[in-house]
Amino acid sequence: MQISSSKENVLKKIRQALANPVPVPFSNSEGNTSVFQPSTKELEIEFAENFTGLLGKFSFCIDEKELAQQLQQLTVAKKLESVFCNEKEIRQKLVTAGFNNFSATDVASCDASITGCELLIARTGSLLMSSAQTSGRTVSVYAPVHICVAYTRQLVYDIKEALLNVKEKYAGKLPSLITLATGPSRTADIEKTLVVGVHGPAEVYVFLVEG
Repeated sequence: MQISSSKENVLKKIRQALANPVPVPFSNSEGNTSVFQPSTKELEIEFAENFTGLLGKFSFCIDEKELAQQLQQLTVAKKLESVFCNEKEIRQKLVTAGFNNFSATDVASCDASITGCELLIARTGSLLMSSAQTSGRTVSVYAPVHICVAYTRQLVYDIKEALLNVKEKYAGKLPSLITLATGPSRTADIEKTLVVGVHGPAEVYVFLVEG
C-alpha cells in the first residue's frame, strides 16, 4: 500500500523523536508532596461540608444503635419499603442494633441499597469503593437510593492518600475496579441543565459512625 507524502512526513518526525528523546523539562515536578494545602478542619467536618455541597446527605452517629434509629427514621420518611444489603458484617451489626428492614432479595427490586466503602475522602467529599467489596460493582449504582455506612477510621484527607491505603491493603493484588463516587449521579449534557439521577442513584446518604 502506498503511503501519502503527508503521512510519511508525520511518521518520519515520530521516528526522529523516538530516536532522539527530549529530556523532561521539569524533572522534579513529580514529587511526594501534595499540591493541596493540608486541611485545617477535622476530617469529619471537611468531608461533611464537601459531600453535602455536592447534593449528598450526611449524618453522624455515635454508635450502631443510633445508626439503626436514623436508618429507621429515613426509611419511614422516604417510604423505602424495600431495602437491600448483601454485606454480611454491616447487615449483622444493623440487625443486632435493631434495624431489620431488609425485605429486598436483590438490587433490581429494591428502593434503596446499603453498602460500606473502602474509604471516605474529605477534600473532595468522595466515597472510594472497589469491586473487592461484597457489594461488588452494581449495588451502589443500581439502586435509586444509595446508603453508605462508614466509620471515622476510614476518613483520609486526599485521593493520593486513599490510593496508597488501598495499594497497601491489597498488597499487589489490586481489585479490578476502584471507583470514586462524589454525591448522587448528575449530568448537564442536555441543554446545560443539571439533572440528578440519570446514570446512577438520585440520592446518596453517608452515615458516618464513630469508631
